Amino acid sequence: MTRRVGAGGSREERQDGLVAAGDGTWPPCRPEDDDAIAIAEELIVLLDDDGREIGTMPKRLVHHGETPLHRAFSAYLFDAEGRLLVTRRAATKQTFPDMWTNTVCGHPGPGEADADAIARRASDELGLQVAQLRPVLPDYRYRAELAGIVENEICPVYLGVLVGEPAPATDEVGEWELLTWAAFRARQAAEGDAWSPWCREQADLIETTGLLPAA
Repeated sequence: MTRRVGAGGSREERQDGLVAAGDGTWPPCRPEDDDAIAIAEELIVLLDDDGREIGTMPKRLVHHGETPLHRAFSAYLFDAEGRLLVTRRAATKQTFPDMWTNTVCGHPGPGEADADAIARRASDELGLQVAQLRPVLPDYRYRAELAGIVENEICPVYLGVLVGEPAPATDEVGEWELLTWAAFRARQAAEGDAWSPWCREQADLIETTGLLPAA
């Protein structure tokens, strides 16, 4: 078991809504330009009850007591020895803080494939690359609530292989461990609500598929 605590010319050019002068220099920033040069907000893809995309919403506005149905993913990544990387969500997370869960969860952006979103979040949250990704529960959907905040997602579940050594972002991940599947399930059974509700349900369902990697 491994355990870690996370710590030119006359042409115009445009960039983030600003216009460059003919000599290629940029005008000084003004307070009213803040919105134009800010990093784009993460957008969540909203869905109707049949799973069809119906629009987007900034992530900061999505999760509340009446969270709309939206796209998500959940991934279980294993090392070369067949051990599962599990993570504890950072205490500062808006939804389900401090809970243990699977390797990485998140939301594909507009037009983003699940595989690309999983690779992006694994890199951003854990400093890892992903290989051999495959769907295991492509139609998984759930709703869960904690402290008045609801998760409401169509959330395909994937298995894959992690590449690299975890180097988590502390605002995303509080701790991580590498566990055999049997040890992972024993921890869930013993610790109950310390684990996210979707991870407990997904683990039950994954076992029925027969797609788990060999230990």
